[in-house]
Amino acid sequence: MKKVFFSLIIFLFSEFSAQEKLMFWPKGEMPNSKILASKTKKKKILAELKEPELFAFLPPIKERKQMSVIIIPGGGYSKLTYDEGAFQIAKWMNTQGISAFVLNYRLPTSTDLIQREIAPLQDIQAAIKYIRKNAEEWQISSNLLGVVGTSAGGHLATSVSNITKDYTELEGDWKSISTIPDFAVLFCPVIDFGEYAHKGSRESLLGENASTEKITEYSMQNRVTEKTPPTILFHNQDDTAVPPMNSILYYKAMTKNKVKGSLFIFPKGGHRFFVTDKDALSENWKKLCADWLETISNK
Repeated sequence: MKKVFFSLIIFLFSEFSAQEKLMFWPKGEMPNSKILASKTKKKKILAELKEPELFAFLPPIKERKQMSVIIIPGGGYSKLTYDEGAFQIAKWMNTQGISAFVLNYRLPTSTDLIQREIAPLQDIQAAIKYIRKNAEEWQISSNLLGVVGTSAGGHLATSVSNITKDYTELEGDWKSISTIPDFAVLFCPVIDFGEYAHKGSRESLLGENASTEKITEYSMQNRVTEKTPPTILFHNQDDTAVPPMNSILYYKAMTKNKVKGSLFIFPKGGHRFFVTDKDALSENWKKLCADWLETISNK
């Protein structure tokens, strides 16, 4: 009897497990790392090296849809606000039957990096490849994988949506897997690195003295094309950290290039969109988002 009871616990845990940690870079193949590129492994640098990771939040099989998302937390490219800004959203996605993977990516401020500004992009591109490669195992579709970005995570989500060059350096059967997501959901995203920039995000990614060319290159409204995936944007008018003009500029570029999507700007809420929001108006983001995702899944 004890054996049966124990087995039942294991079964229930596997069905409703909150999260599973996944290391998605093939062993020894993570690029842009001084540690992996050097034969001499200095302890001081090694202590600072944090290999990127995915946390999988999977709905029960009976409720699981084909759609999945990678949630990219913000933090100004200097830290990761993965709890309320990612884990909560992942759990909410599960209530919609959507599998969610929270990405803890390498920060450009890490001393281990060879080229700072491409490290976060390399990690999200590799994560997309990893999930598509293993989609059958989780009983999800490799062609219904989106990205969800909050704040600086929104900048990374739009970067991977628009930058077609594969920076992962992965070979073999990895090489043919696309790095472009099928859709994007953005909350208070950092988009512009010019007039409406979040200064901390820009300096963390590009350094304090970024050239005009680099600022233009990494202002994601300038990278939108007709191939940009469908995108829904949420912002608050009273966001003083990342001005709503960031979302407006991106949506304007989407409209110009005939990219399908929607933009919602709520009057208040500051620099946040949490599942636990109680504001009568802004909490509607959940219904709007769920309805929009439903239209994407039926494309």
